[in-house]
Amino acid sequence: MESDRDIHKSPWDTARDVPDIEDIQTPWKLIKILKFISLWVVALFVFGLALCSKTSLLLLITLSNEGTKTLQEDMKPIALLCIGCALITPSVLIVLKSLWKACYKTSKPPRLSTVALVLFFEFLVAGGAAILTIVAMPHLDIVTNVTIMNGVAVFSALLQIITQCTAKERNRLVPSITAFFLILLGYILFLYLYLTKDPTDKQMAIWVGLAVGGSFLVSLNWWESYFRLISENSNSVFLKLLLRDMKKCQNLLNILSSLLRIVVTASVLGAYIPLNKMDWSIVKSIPSHDTKIIAIIIGVQLISSAFCHWFSLVACKMHALRRCFILPLYLASLAVMVLFIVPVIVYYQDYKTGLNGTAINFTGYCSGVVDGRNQNLTGSVFQHLVYDVTHTLCFLDMSNILDIGLLTGSAVSWWLGLVLATLHLWYLKVLRIQRTQDLFTRRLYEGTFIEQSLLLNTRYDIQTKNRMKISRALDTVMVYLCATMWHENYDEMMNIIISIFRLDKYRPKNNPKHIDVTFEAHIYFDNAFENVEGSRGRHLNTYAQTLVETLAEVYAIFTGIDQGFFKKTQNIPNQKIITTPYGGRLVVTMPHGNIITVHYKDKELIRHKKRWSQIMYLYYLLGWKLMSKHYARLQKGEEEVTLRAQVEKEKRNTYILALDGDTDFQPAAVMLLIDRLKMYPRVGAACGRIHPTGSGPAVWFQKFEYAVSHWLQKTAEHVIGCVLCSPGCFSLFRAEALMDDNVMKKYSTKSMEASNYIQYDQGEDRWLCTLLLKQGWRVEYNAASDAYTNAPEDFKELFNQRRRWGPSTMANVVDLLGSTTLISNKNPSISKVFMFYQLFALASSILAPATICLMIAGTFTFMLNLHGSAALVLAVIPPLIYLILCFYIKSDTQLNIAGIMSVIYAFLMLVVTMTIIGAMVRDKTILTPSSLFVIAMAMIYIITAIMHPQEIQLVFHGLLYILCIPSAYLLLTIYSMVNMNNVSWGTRETKPAAGAAKPEPAAKQTNVQKAKNTFQQYFSWCKCCKKSNQTSGGGVNQENLIPESPQPELQPQNSVVEDVRIPEEEQRQLEPVFDSPTQSWLTQLQSVSRDMKLEEDSLEKEEESFWIELQKKYLEPLLDDKERQKKIVNDLRELRNKINFAFFILNALWLVATFTLQLYEATFTIELPKINLDLEYTGEYVKIEPIGFMFILGFATSVIIQFLSMFYHRINTLIHYVAFLETETVQTKLETQEPYLPGKKVSLVSETVSTSNNNDDSDSDSDSDVFDVDLYTRDQNGVTPV
Repeated sequence: MESDRDIHKSPWDTARDVPDIEDIQTPWKLIKILKFISLWVVALFVFGLALCSKTSLLLLITLSNEGTKTLQEDMKPIALLCIGCALITPSVLIVLKSLWKACYKTSKPPRLSTVALVLFFEFLVAGGAAILTIVAMPHLDIVTNVTIMNGVAVFSALLQIITQCTAKERNRLVPSITAFFLILLGYILFLYLYLTKDPTDKQMAIWVGLAVGGSFLVSLNWWESYFRLISENSNSVFLKLLLRDMKKCQNLLNILSSLLRIVVTASVLGAYIPLNKMDWSIVKSIPSHDTKIIAIIIGVQLISSAFCHWFSLVACKMHALRRCFILPLYLASLAVMVLFIVPVIVYYQDYKTGLNGTAINFTGYCSGVVDGRNQNLTGSVFQHLVYDVTHTLCFLDMSNILDIGLLTGSAVSWWLGLVLATLHLWYLKVLRIQRTQDLFTRRLYEGTFIEQSLLLNTRYDIQTKNRMKISRALDTVMVYLCATMWHENYDEMMNIIISIFRLDKYRPKNNPKHIDVTFEAHIYFDNAFENVEGSRGRHLNTYAQTLVETLAEVYAIFTGIDQGFFKKTQNIPNQKIITTPYGGRLVVTMPHGNIITVHYKDKELIRHKKRWSQIMYLYYLLGWKLMSKHYARLQKGEEEVTLRAQVEKEKRNTYILALDGDTDFQPAAVMLLIDRLKMYPRVGAACGRIHPTGSGPAVWFQKFEYAVSHWLQKTAEHVIGCVLCSPGCFSLFRAEALMDDNVMKKYSTKSMEASNYIQYDQGEDRWLCTLLLKQGWRVEYNAASDAYTNAPEDFKELFNQRRRWGPSTMANVVDLLGSTTLISNKNPSISKVFMFYQLFALASSILAPATICLMIAGTFTFMLNLHGSAALVLAVIPPLIYLILCFYIKSDTQLNIAGIMSVIYAFLMLVVTMTIIGAMVRDKTILTPSSLFVIAMAMIYIITAIMHPQEIQLVFHGLLYILCIPSAYLLLTIYSMVNMNNVSWGTRETKPAAGAAKPEPAAKQTNVQKAKNTFQQYFSWCKCCKKSNQTSGGGVNQENLIPESPQPELQPQNSVVEDVRIPEEEQRQLEPVFDSPTQSWLTQLQSVSRDMKLEEDSLEKEEESFWIELQKKYLEPLLDDKERQKKIVNDLRELRNKINFAFFILNALWLVATFTLQLYEATFTIELPKINLDLEYTGEYVKIEPIGFMFILGFATSVIIQFLSMFYHRINTLIHYVAFLETETVQTKLETQEPYLPGKKVSLVSETVSTSNNNDDSDSDSDSDVFDVDLYTRDQNGVTPV
């Protein structure tokens, strides 16, 4: 392999072996098509639902008009009652939503002045809306009713003028002034038309006055958005206190204001019915025909209003504000007008045509046809609705040009006024995944003013001349990429190094167009040094050397240096190597200026293993690099208050991306994770979708297992609570969360008790998330952020990995469940209901072995025609024997037996599948609990896979997964529980993967050493049976505590409880002879790295002191304490025995209970009627054990919850991804890059192709300070106009 990677080629050797560095895994074509379809669907739904909402409301208003005949006269209160329902439904939803939020958050009571002012405005708005829609509009014509609702923007236009004048920004003042006067003009034309038509009609004057007054009162609804900006630009203490109080006490104020609205609406409705001489008693006796009409209309209105609001949110968050939100809502009012007026004109013209030339005007048509029709609905409902709409226009003379002109003028004025009053939305800056509370001022919507409420409720920002002011500026984020390495092979190293170099190309350093994110990469290489005979210093092992060669090779690929056929040398800039207190450091400046630092750890100088590497970079990056500089400024006399604010801000905007040494990812995946932490301050960590890579049946099994756990389990945790584990192979952590109390400090605790080794060291990523959750931080899952990591390809390696994960998962979940009250009070994302869900999941995993035995017993019952109890005994015997053997034989033997049993169980599972199908055929029904459960699970998995189109091929791996269920949930559970006391790492221990660098050959043994080794192996073999219980079940592998051979070998990571130090006496037995050509790791690395020249450098004294102090306090190598190791071994064994006793006793109780019920099946069974495929009762009954039935019911409920959560999560993932595509560009081709040199400006020559149409949603102006080519966003503030 090394010769293949040697770039010093002969002139004839021009062929190259270059890895693929482009993104070949993301289906960009599919994603672009999905984006296009999604935007069109959202736009059509916003338009169509707004149209349905407004049309159904106007139909209700028309039906309540005097003289309409679709509803009988005494049925008018029903239509008015439905209008009242449309008014109060949003208030009811707000009450429910606020109560739900109040359950999670503590809300302080607001000041009385705040309550009084808010309720005063809400009283006026509720009264105005009820008077306008219930009292006034039923007496107006349909054209006026359609357009007068646009007049509710009058007060918003006035407040826009005041706000801009207060802020002294008047560049957008003209549209607001024009909008205000256009709306007033519409009211003037409306008043003139109605009041001059019949000056003696006092009743009509009252209706017109109420309509104008009601619409003015409704326009007060959106005052909060403008008062917020006015308070920012004024010295009014009252306004500032008011708005701050409203924000803090939002839930309580929403509840009070919504209840007031309901009361006011009910009062207006209740008072108007008797005043208008109507009778409420008709509600009790509605004819069935009228009931259908009313029910359909009000149902359409309520449902379409709610969904229109939701799709509008989706449009805004997708960054399609103009195409999918503003434009459809503008057109909705015009479409409603067309929808009502066109049928009126068509029916009128058809009637005139049918008269064969007889002259008739509109007034005659109204009196003769519209008002003279029969009350009974003999024709279609649509025809009568058209006549009712026509009736509202009969008051006016549509043959009179003046009337038509006045009516058209008022309608156009109101519509244009609304458009100009909301013109600022076309220039609104929206962040990528903008929070709803930042998009809209008020919660939810106004059901009777759907398009007006959505447009006017959107956040208003003052438009400055350079258009760079946004409501919430985003700071530059610092991301530290931290990877841990140990025995990764060349291909695995290549994956992560290429990923880091991709990110360097994606976010060049010191580029003004990319100021949103800066990053540094750090690799912490465990146990990188080894002793070399004849050398004065320790040398890097072959794995560490391979990393240096990989860095040089990837550097050449990304700069295109090796593209010339006859180049003999690489022109890679000089890099630095530094001797450090913990070993050594390699600092590489990547082509675009970003830094990648490799920390080579010497286990004789600093504590090794993964958790200690994480503690090492946490204290170095967050403690030293983040905090030390601010402390130095404090020492110089700067104010502590100012420094504290700066520190908090930097902690909030500093992230750590935890990586494994073989993780492969794209820059887009990192940016999607950053979005979550940027927008939601309480998110402490976010993880992506992990894809296992490799080949073979073990990997195929893991592919489907990972898919199901992410598709269903992680999404359910994200939606209904919090993700419990953010895997360390690809997760983003917030520095503020890690530096919180009881997190980083507790994470650096050394394992002292047996339980600590299981919870702390066996699953360090899960334990870190447990600490974050206990401190109130939220952990999220982003399904659009993909990362790829190598999975165990060997059966034994897979079992050893899960042996480590299983007990750690159980320990952390039990820890969380034990702190349910504390966590539910401290963490707003976790409720007691969610903890009960986790309790059920834990119980299901504990009882999984017994459940598998019951499933196998059912197969025996069907195949062998055995009694249920006998079949259960037969099914339990093999796993019971395996369980007993696991306590007495070595782990390798356990795995061999498990492998054989897995093959047998796989064939048995095939029989189980056929048995279920056979039972359906035999019973001629699928409507049994077991059949329905299996079919439902299959359908859920298939639909779930369809919802993940880029991963749908994983369904085929599900067939192997089904066959491996007994192996995964029975044998693996037994193996992991019995070997719980074995705290070795389990992977990368025996031998490296294919292609890995080989370890140095062992030194040649003398005859004495060979004889000693032979005797040790002989006595160890003789004592095998005697010590078998200790070696297999004794916690730490005995082979690791007492080496069998003195020859040097690579020590497995985490294979012992503590680091076994070489005794000092052994080190001094032989005096080394210094005859090596390379006397230290520095000269060794310089000689190895021929293409990348390494210059020796040194640490600053302050940093060197930091490392020395850190090592002494937290990371000092552990002493070789044999007595303590023996104690821990015994403690782990005792803990294992206690937990195993409880674990398997629970399974035994479950089996015994089922066995007992089967013995007395005639007494203790649930009988359900048997139904055939035609849904006919067959006269027979299906007998089910109560316990099994309840367990299946509970499991099915859990799966349904996960399935529904998956749907919700997929929609939000789609929204996020479309928004990402709207603001990002995808690098489609890697071009030659000019290498970065200190003091030299970086030249970007790579071509990028934008995935979004910049012409659709970009500003028409081309100000010089707006950067539309920014990869993350299109301007300096991290936002894009949409």
